[in-house]
Amino acid sequence: MALATSRDRLLTWLREAALPVWAVAGFDPQTGRFAEKLDLATATDTGAVSRPRVPPRQIFAFLVGRDLGWSGPAGEIACKGLIGFLRDFEAPDGTIRLRTASGGDGEGSFDLYDQSFALLAYAHLAAALPELRDEMEQRAGWLAARLCEHYAHAEAGFEEDVPRRLPLRANPHMHLFEAARAWEAVSDNPAWEEMADEIAELALSRFISPVTGALREFFDGDWQPMPGAEGRVVEPGHQFEWAWLLTGWARARGRTDALAAARALYVIGRDHGICPQRQVAFFSLTNDLQPLETHARLWSQTEWLKAALIQAEEAASGPERSACLTDAQRAIAALERFLAVKTEGLWFDRISPDGKIVAEPAPASSLYHIVGAIAELDRVVQVLDQANG
Repeated sequence: MALATSRDRLLTWLREAALPVWAVAGFDPQTGRFAEKLDLATATDTGAVSRPRVPPRQIFAFLVGRDLGWSGPAGEIACKGLIGFLRDFEAPDGTIRLRTASGGDGEGSFDLYDQSFALLAYAHLAAALPELRDEMEQRAGWLAARLCEHYAHAEAGFEEDVPRRLPLRANPHMHLFEAARAWEAVSDNPAWEEMADEIAELALSRFISPVTGALREFFDGDWQPMPGAEGRVVEPGHQFEWAWLLTGWARARGRTDALAAARALYVIGRDHGICPQRQVAFFSLTNDLQPLETHARLWSQTEWLKAALIQAEEAASGPERSACLTDAQRAIAALERFLAVKTEGLWFDRISPDGKIVAEPAPASSLYHIVGAIAELDRVVQVLDQANG
């Protein structure tokens, strides 16, 4: 099966190239800090300032990489990385903050997006390392309670900050949704299911346009699309990412309406967000589904792949499944264009509108997307093998 061959090739790349280079060049075991970027030619840390989202993403990537067969010190990296992350970014109230420019102890800026990745990393640490389970449950519970107490939106979801900062964004909610679903798999605390349900309903009722079926990005304080250009932005990569997440949630809850909405998101991303010349998912559309920003980012290809795979699982007929599997192979081909770097284990982040690769340092944050896509590819290949067995 072609998909299995692609899976094996990507697993080999991950185990033998990517995780080894990021474990050595991309991590300092003395400080517990992860590199923000690696130079494409030398695979050395560029010294770029690390964002709060990067350490939890790397913790996720190494732990999932271990599940995928990497034999390196994933647990040690995750534990030391956690210590460094909490030292550098945890505020006294348990939230995650970007440190002030002086590097002092004062609280820096709050970003809802960063909280979501802390929660995701805590869930994977709890699942992978039994000795940390109680601590991670406590930390995650405290952070979630803090968000609900101080940042809850009056209708549903969360504010960007207090006092209010606009626009409200769908994207941090998507990753909070992902984190809550990860905690559902680890904990019997009903708060995680409640958080996931609230965000899913918010997506279905507010984020997704009742006219086009597309998911918008930026909203005013009443969860209406922002006026002007911001409120018109639709990202193909996020259509795919939400399609994947909503499909998993809909299966768990028995929600056929959500399955249909997820399918529509996938079709919008596939039919309107893939450049026919370059064969890559590009960055953004307008709300009438016309191309807006046509450069392509690596992460969008990984989400295209995940969405195509889960839609293949959901397909009601053989031809429909075959079409989705063909889409998955297209997404793999697109992804591998970004992985074709001389220093194996690194990646390009962007392809320009004219099809040229943009040579710039490899961002660590992409590893989370790549590992997640390979994990989903491995899972679906196994499911299909069993179904055909």
